[in-house]
Amino acid sequence: MTDGTHSEIRLRVNGLTHRLTVDHRRTLLDALREGTGHTGPKKGCDRGQCGACTVLLDGRRVVSCLTLAVAADGSDVTTVEGLAHDGELRPLQQAFVQLDGFQCGYCTPGQLCSAVGMLAEHAAGWPSAVTTDVSPQGPAPELDAEEVRERLSGNLCRCGAYPSIVRAVLETASREEARG
Repeated sequence: MTDGTHSEIRLRVNGLTHRLTVDHRRTLLDALREGTGHTGPKKGCDRGQCGACTVLLDGRRVVSCLTLAVAADGSDVTTVEGLAHDGELRPLQQAFVQLDGFQCGYCTPGQLCSAVGMLAEHAAGWPSAVTTDVSPQGPAPELDAEEVRERLSGNLCRCGAYPSIVRAVLETASREEARG
């Protein structure tokens, strides 16, 4: 059904293409949870403030509760369910488990997707609000605890697992850098 209030969209979610008919007001979060069955992204505040719904849209992190599904038409979406490869957890996911980067787990899907996106942004040389040298010729920002905290500041955790989350991200980043 395509009319003035609904459109057919195509989303490639975790490698599988889904065709959905959505109301133009429907969020990407609701389309993922109700239309494709991907319940990893959580509905927390429904205002873009907590980050529990964070997913990767064409490789960039977005809060899916503020993204309209029609705006994501034709995009590749990665949810927490799509982070593992062939049943093997990513090193970041393994670090979250080993270092207890979650407690109740509600925010964990958004934290993981945000951390994957943040690590890609850092690898591309993008500065954050705490990066000291933002000149184009400046060095890539060093990834330290302050950088990680700032870059993940859009993801909230009621349990207070922040120290473990920061350690998991830093440990993963250092292992990936060592592999070069």
